[in-house]
Amino acid sequence: MSRRTRREFMRSTFAAGSAMALARAGARAQAKGAAARPNLVFVMADQMRGQALGFLKEDPALTPNLDRFAAEGLALVQAASNYPVCSPYRGMLMTGKYPHANKVLSNCTSATAPYGCQLQESDRCWSDVLHDKGYSLGYIGKWHLDSPHEPYVESYNNSAKFAWNEWCPPRRRHGFDFWYAYGTFDRHMTPEYWSTDMTRDQRVKVKQWGPEHEADLAVKYIRNEGGRYRKAGAPFALVVSFNPPHTPYGQVPQKYADRYAGKTYQDLINRPNVDLAGTARAAREARGQIRNYFAMVTGVDDQFGRIVRAIDQAGLGADTIVVFTSDHGNCIGSHNHSTKNVHWEESMRVPFLVRWPGKIPPRRDDLLISTPDIYPTLLELMGFAGDIPGSVQGVSHAGAFLTGKGPRPTSQLYLWVPPGKPAWGRRGVRTHRYTLVISKAEGRPVETVLHDNVADPYQLRNIAAEKPEAVRQLVESELTPWLRKTGDPWLSS
Repeated sequence: MSRRTRREFMRSTFAAGSAMALARAGARAQAKGAAARPNLVFVMADQMRGQALGFLKEDPALTPNLDRFAAEGLALVQAASNYPVCSPYRGMLMTGKYPHANKVLSNCTSATAPYGCQLQESDRCWSDVLHDKGYSLGYIGKWHLDSPHEPYVESYNNSAKFAWNEWCPPRRRHGFDFWYAYGTFDRHMTPEYWSTDMTRDQRVKVKQWGPEHEADLAVKYIRNEGGRYRKAGAPFALVVSFNPPHTPYGQVPQKYADRYAGKTYQDLINRPNVDLAGTARAAREARGQIRNYFAMVTGVDDQFGRIVRAIDQAGLGADTIVVFTSDHGNCIGSHNHSTKNVHWEESMRVPFLVRWPGKIPPRRDDLLISTPDIYPTLLELMGFAGDIPGSVQGVSHAGAFLTGKGPRPTSQLYLWVPPGKPAWGRRGVRTHRYTLVISKAEGRPVETVLHDNVADPYQLRNIAAEKPEAVRQLVESELTPWLRKTGDPWLSS
């Protein structure tokens, strides 16, 4: 090799090395920038109780994707839905405020519409914050935060006298620029949606199981096929809100029911607070529908797995916070109760799994996270702690997510409010040991329930009369501070 050729070779090698170094530095800078503005994929089921996760070995539910996901991230095994019914949970999730502050004091229906029961346009949701930070925002699935108004939209669950389902106009979508959603519609095999540009009298009608159809669209959104779904190069936040395992339980693909072939209801119902031989409606429903309920759980698990795989295959895993949770649980016969909206563990406890590789260490944690805490926690994790509105009542647990250290709540608030009577109903707290609930109704004596969830994990006994001092301490140190913080008029009723 000549001297000139050698010099040219060295020069080109140095240039190539410099280019590679610059490329690596650029990639590191890009990764650092992406980590500072991570994507968010928030997936929630409706009515999936916290016990129905296979890795916990409580319910005999088959959830291989969620089990694997939990091993890769943080599993909060004591997460609770503070008001375990659909609209109030969603109102707390979006606003970071408890129901008396956000006005979603019950399910959004025509019966509660006169009380202003819906997500307020004036509230600054976490999605509004991300929208103003340049995020693309997508919402797929169940919304249920709009009050139906006359003339009611045509829907199987709307009649001339009572309505559930309602369209959400663009001005009420709180920054979500990609929209494929409905209010509430429980025909899982033939769901209906309003897409981004549709008017109230239009609809997309589908013949496909809802979670599967929604996962199909979520995968397209994540891949941004054809650039049609979100802004290229911008961070994004996507909510996927499945309706199952909500009633009617029989509306589930046969392939998921087949996963429980050969199992009897005695095999599948292992909670001693279910009356297996009972004749009441809840007992009969438990025997007849427990297989379908778990089949739905397995189907949701399957579709969630598809979404996670799409994230990872797109190379977005390290830069995306992924959350899986549910709006509330479901009793299915426990305590002779069919559904939710009660204080028992099957109703209040929900799954809460979060993965952010390299940032959130995989582990289980018994943090007593509440629904309004999700808003500030996610925004702080995403680098927007300074943008959390002062009106938010939830508390950020970002430090606990990242390190396992920091202040921890000692209880979670529980409430149920009768429509139009904000000062009445049930209020209570859930701690690591106890669940306390006090009921007030006009013209009736006050009722108190206390369960020791350690000694009596299935909450079979009310020990309030035996433990008056425990009741007093819980009221003074936990419940009263919660009610003062949330401005609850129940204190003076």
